[in-house]
Amino acid sequence: MRVSVTYHVRSDATEIAARAQGIAVEQSVEMPLAAIDEPSVLTDIVGQVEDIADLGNGTFAVRIGLALATIGEDAGQLANMLFGNTSLQEDVTLADIDLPDTLIAQFTRPRYHVARLRRTLTSPHRALTASALKPQGLPPDRLGKLAERLAMGGLDVIKDDHGLAEQRYSPFADRIRHVTAGLARAVRHTGHQTQYVPSLTGNLDQLREQATLARDTGLTCIMIAPMIAGLPALQALATEFSDLTIFAHPALGGLRIAPDLLIGKLFPMLGADAVIFPSYGGRFGYSQAACHRLAENARSFGAIPVPAGGMTLARTDEILDFYGPDTILLIGGNLLLAREEIPREAEAFTRAVAAHEYR
Repeated sequence: MRVSVTYHVRSDATEIAARAQGIAVEQSVEMPLAAIDEPSVLTDIVGQVEDIADLGNGTFAVRIGLALATIGEDAGQLANMLFGNTSLQEDVTLADIDLPDTLIAQFTRPRYHVARLRRTLTSPHRALTASALKPQGLPPDRLGKLAERLAMGGLDVIKDDHGLAEQRYSPFADRIRHVTAGLARAVRHTGHQTQYVPSLTGNLDQLREQATLARDTGLTCIMIAPMIAGLPALQALATEFSDLTIFAHPALGGLRIAPDLLIGKLFPMLGADAVIFPSYGGRFGYSQAACHRLAENARSFGAIPVPAGGMTLARTDEILDFYGPDTILLIGGNLLLAREEIPREAEAFTRAVAAHEYR
């Protein structure tokens, strides 16, 4: 059985057939075929060129069939077989994968986290609201007070900025303690539950320790940047901490892999329940078409899209009309600009989402 992988290749028309065959070999056996003396390797393992389509402007869509047997059940090996050596060729982009059910079944876990998150927040139908704790450099007590002020506006989710790690000025354990205390103060005032999503960083042992601390503290959500921590780390956390809702951050994700594939398909397949990505119209967003595909891909795996990256309160209606209610809309810096009026601005954001009528 094979998985069909599509690459976008910049090439002359006269050379594209050879380039396609080269990718098929490179992503499977990585050696001259004439040197292989095992017939089953040639028939069952060597990649097969399935299609070449001219996309115009010197770019071709090359579809390669890769043997599932070469992937196994390891997320790192999946990435290696899809784009390992070929990622070193700067004129090739990993564009898409036709995922067979057998491969999906190997990696995807049962999904209930998004529905549980909605039940916890008593918001079963509307889009969810989120913001981020920043800038890094603030001590834990300041982050806790900032979380309290954001939660006073009724936000559903407050996550760490992905730059927050195990820095001396804001150790993970101290950050969790102060932020959860700040949210508890806000809950006593508003009666609205706000979920805190701490950012997990470090090696796999550290990730496990941090996830355990988050769970023992009573948190139900964590965040990881899969391209920094590693896809196998995401896979391991999803398996070992199946009771926690995992947010995936896209940092380091711009590595010539189509975002609707990497963030929309692979992150959810490997365990992410919510996928954060830079939306169109932000400070470095993807195109509208890519954002739409990404969101739909994520939902097909039971994950929820989290458009972010320079979103503003003024664009709330536009963004919600585009993504629909099955979305977590994340506005960070635009809310923080309000400074002393952060609770008021966060409340305006909450009201705007609750009152939105979808077109």
